[in-house]
Amino acid sequence: MQPLSGVRVLDLSRILAGPHAAQSLGDLGAEVLKLEAPWGDDTRTWGPPFQPSFDGESVASYFLSCNRGKQIQTVNIKKEQARIKSLVAESDIVLENFKPGTFDAIVGDVPDNVIVCSISGYGQTGPRRDEVAFDLTMQARSGIMSITGDAEGAPAKVGVAWIDVMTGMNAVSTILAALYQREKTGKGARIDISLWDTALASLVNQGHNALAGITPGRMGSAHPNLVPYKAFEAKDGWFAIGVGTENQWHKLVAALALDVPEHWKDNSARIEERAAVEAVVQEAVAHHDRRDLETLLTGIPCAPVNTVNEALADEQTGARGGLVEHKGVMTLASPLRFLQPSNEKSDV
Repeated sequence: MQPLSGVRVLDLSRILAGPHAAQSLGDLGAEVLKLEAPWGDDTRTWGPPFQPSFDGESVASYFLSCNRGKQIQTVNIKKEQARIKSLVAESDIVLENFKPGTFDAIVGDVPDNVIVCSISGYGQTGPRRDEVAFDLTMQARSGIMSITGDAEGAPAKVGVAWIDVMTGMNAVSTILAALYQREKTGKGARIDISLWDTALASLVNQGHNALAGITPGRMGSAHPNLVPYKAFEAKDGWFAIGVGTENQWHKLVAALALDVPEHWKDNSARIEERAAVEAVVQEAVAHHDRRDLETLLTGIPCAPVNTVNEALADEQTGARGGLVEHKGVMTLASPLRFLQPSNEKSDV
């Protein structure tokens, strides 16, 4: 039996953060009903590319990335409020990302055993609560774009809707905590998850670097607190090397036969002389192709800079079941797994 078997989820959200969270709950065994406006979730048209959907209709591939395993129905919010209220009352969990205040205006009082997770750009309170937001604008305002991209280049956004995805993950974590609490108290919860809060919290070390008085900036693939830690150019493409310990540094020096000063064994010294360290490593890497480097640098975190297609074709993807077929459509698999006895198969 899956962990959330018997749990009913009503997905009133659209775009990515909410739908991604609802899909994850479905992956854990919940029964997910998604209600869409008559014109459908906006992401149905976010293409090309387009491909046949789970229901046979042609939709944008974007839509398929976060709506696997759901029952989908159409609803006219203005004309069918009684139906929505009824479905809310029958649910264990409700996800919504209307403008703050809209859900309460539509539904009114919610049974006290229902968990309602509201997802918004800036949260249900504060001076920006009514401002519209997309992942792009959140990456801009939160500062992540100021530290993404080449030092001399323009600000860049992460190549996927990074803040949306993490917001969905935060929503799932908080919902599961609320479910656990309900088991003890019988009471539901009102959850307030925002892209803004997620973005700030996800700045982690860079946020704390700023609190320590440093102004983080763009460094390409390099790391502000570790050296060497970036992508270097090999004979046949780019190759990433990350050294996080003194032992890994010594292994790198030996593997690449680097002629380096003794004091570089300290990461702080390598940070002080970053340009020189990276130049020495680059010179050595340039003489090897990526496959040879992977063998040569065994025990050191390293990897070729793959295309997305190469990553999906990687042998580890196949071994872990990273792609699944759902109703005739190939999709990315859930990352949520449980270890099972050797004679059993995980339900997730």
